Amino acid sequence: MSCGEPHETDCSEVLDHLYEFLDREMPDSDCTKFETHFEECSPCLEKYGLEQAVKKLVKRCCGHDDVPSDLRAKVMGRIELIRAGEPVPASDVHTTTSRDVPATGQDVPATAQE
Repeated sequence: MSCGEPHETDCSEVLDHLYEFLDREMPDSDCTKFETHFEECSPCLEKYGLEQAVKKLVKRCCGHDDVPSDLRAKVMGRIELIRAGEPVPASDVHTTTSRDVPATGQDVPATAQE
C-alpha cells in the first residue's frame, strides 16, 4: 500500500514494521521516523489506528489467558519465517477445533480424540 505521496520513510516500510512499532520493539530513532510518517500520511495513520484498536481488543478479551510456551515458540517461529520471506511448511500447519484443545490449552494426541 502506498498513498502515492513521497515520504522520507516509505509507506511499505512503515506497514511492514507496523507491529514492531505498536509493540515498541524498535529503536527510538525508528519510532520517531514512523511517528513523523503518520503525521504526513493519513492512510498509514488509519491503518495504524485500526491495528492499535485490534490489539487493544485482543488484549482486553484474551489478555488474561496464559499461552503455552511451546505454542508461543511455534507462532514466533512462523512469524520469523514469514518475515524472512520463506514458505511455512505445510506439515507444520495445524487447524485446531474446540474439541482439539483441552482445558489446559495443550494439543490432544490424535488417539485421544476418538
